[in-house]
Amino acid sequence: MIETRDLDVRGEDGALVLTAVSVRLPYRRTAVIGANGSGKSTFARVLAGLVKPSRGSASVTGVDVRDRKLREIVGMVFSDPDAQILMPTPREDIALTAGALRIAGDERRGRVEAAVQQFELEELADRSVSVLSGGQKQLLALASIAVRRPAVLIADEPTTQLDLRNSRRVGALLLGDETQGTPMVTDRLVLVTHDLALARRCDHALRFERGEVVDQGSPDDVVARYERDCA
Repeated sequence: MIETRDLDVRGEDGALVLTAVSVRLPYRRTAVIGANGSGKSTFARVLAGLVKPSRGSASVTGVDVRDRKLREIVGMVFSDPDAQILMPTPREDIALTAGALRIAGDERRGRVEAAVQQFELEELADRSVSVLSGGQKQLLALASIAVRRPAVLIADEPTTQLDLRNSRRVGALLLGDETQGTPMVTDRLVLVTHDLALARRCDHALRFERGEVVDQGSPDDVVARYERDCA
């Protein structure tokens, strides 16, 4: 369960970025849509513990977003993978994240190799990350979070900079793809996106506008109303 109550967030200038956001999200896949500047990315960062509430509360699986334990539960992927890649090669980058896990060395190494294979990085695993394409870097960023097996994955516009092929690959990994037998990489997903086709594949959708949740419900219905309002 993800829950917020009367959540306000103020920016550095003191202006409200989120206003009285109260939601309960027991869904496996939640889409968050809205125009640029509507507050959806700030909402995602609150759930990841990167932005602190100014008023009200927010929790993920019962853990307050101010609690350091949140790091063990939530993983976050951003639109710019370069902001997350820290090591010279993909294998080292995935291993860096896995190294923080409290598991035996053999299991840890097994997880790293499983992630390399799941995200189709075998041929690139020991090459410099500088030779990776934008799509390959996004797959690496996702692999480096997924190796932790977070209870909740928050993805903030993960397909924005990708071409159609890589956008579909990332979408299949995040949301699952029954036709290709691809499972979701996480049990719970919060997907901030401008890709309304991806949003429609989720189980629930929130729409933000001027820092408030102005609509929520079935993704097909929420997206249809959004498209109508933007026409």
